[in-house]
Amino acid sequence: MNNMQWTPIGSEPLPPPLPPTRVDFTGNRPEFRKLVTKGAVLELVTLGFYRFWLVTDIRRHLWTHTAIDGDAAEYTGRAKELLVGFLFALAILVPIYLAYFLVGIEFERWQGFASAPLFLAFYAFGQFAIFRARRYRLTRTVWRGVRFWMDGSGWAYSLRAMLWGLLVFLTLGLALPWREAALERYKMQHTHYGDLSGDFEGDGWTFFKRGWWLWLLSPVALVIFPLAPFFYAEFKAREWRWWLDGIRIGGVSLSSELPHDAFYGLYWKVIGWWTLLSMIFAAYLGGATMLVVRLTGLPAEQVFGPENGAGSIPMLVAMVVGYFAVALAVNIVMRVYLQRDLWAKVLETVEVYNVAAAADVRGSGQLASALGEGFADGLDVAGF
Repeated sequence: MNNMQWTPIGSEPLPPPLPPTRVDFTGNRPEFRKLVTKGAVLELVTLGFYRFWLVTDIRRHLWTHTAIDGDAAEYTGRAKELLVGFLFALAILVPIYLAYFLVGIEFERWQGFASAPLFLAFYAFGQFAIFRARRYRLTRTVWRGVRFWMDGSGWAYSLRAMLWGLLVFLTLGLALPWREAALERYKMQHTHYGDLSGDFEGDGWTFFKRGWWLWLLSPVALVIFPLAPFFYAEFKAREWRWWLDGIRIGGVSLSSELPHDAFYGLYWKVIGWWTLLSMIFAAYLGGATMLVVRLTGLPAEQVFGPENGAGSIPMLVAMVVGYFAVALAVNIVMRVYLQRDLWAKVLETVEVYNVAAAADVRGSGQLASALGEGFADGLDVAGF
């Protein structure tokens, strides 16, 4: 007798889903600190122009030490692209500043009215810059030899951001979760990895449920300062987790178990360093004042007086040197804690599901210009 068993075609059991893939960050902290310290000094020497090279080096460090399924990302952006984009943006922004300045001189009584459209124009440019800067960074990001890219309109995004911003203002911030969801959905639906299209499944209601009590208690945090860093760190952690859970690229999805208190230590370390540097700066000014008083023989109150040119010039030089030294140190602290350490804390909680869906991808898309990054620098809204 034939005891062979057979299974009807189409009824085979499905294979179990593959376990999620962890994201590994292997960046060396002392190496990063050395990079940003050297870069900050060169920024000071070059009056800020080295920032384009420093930003490029920072991104290259973060990208190349971030690996998914054993393969690290690659950042192909160049500092000269950022510099050219910044100069083009200045060519557009400077006439706007100049026009406002002339209006303020010629029509002094209208200056207050002129500030409203100027603010709206800069806000619109800022949102345009955020979208275009993201497009630039994506087109310079490569994983497994395939480039990310982005389509869509920066001005369409800016209009959406302005309308949602108005609604947030009218609702005293209550509509913020829905604004974030709508803008992230627009960005992700125009994001691509090769021929895979992105999407965002996060919704405003989910975000609202995670942080409604922060909105309710935010006035208290504004009055009681020690609570403000906790509230902001709490909000950012919940926002990061919500954002990561909503990302989709083709069949690939992300999830994060980022703790709600993940950023407490980072923000308080920054505040601690800022307080310590402020105290050192105050002690430095006191010592410089005593030195000038001893050298000139003038009373301390006259050292800062405009009538005492000989004594005020050395003091002014000492103040400028001390200010730039403190700014340099704060710059390093911010980049170490709120860029590198924050990046590492977030990535160590991220899992990638169905990464095999990105295995057979064809390259697509074109490189974007760095004009958006230039606007971001000119309007001080630059990010990663």
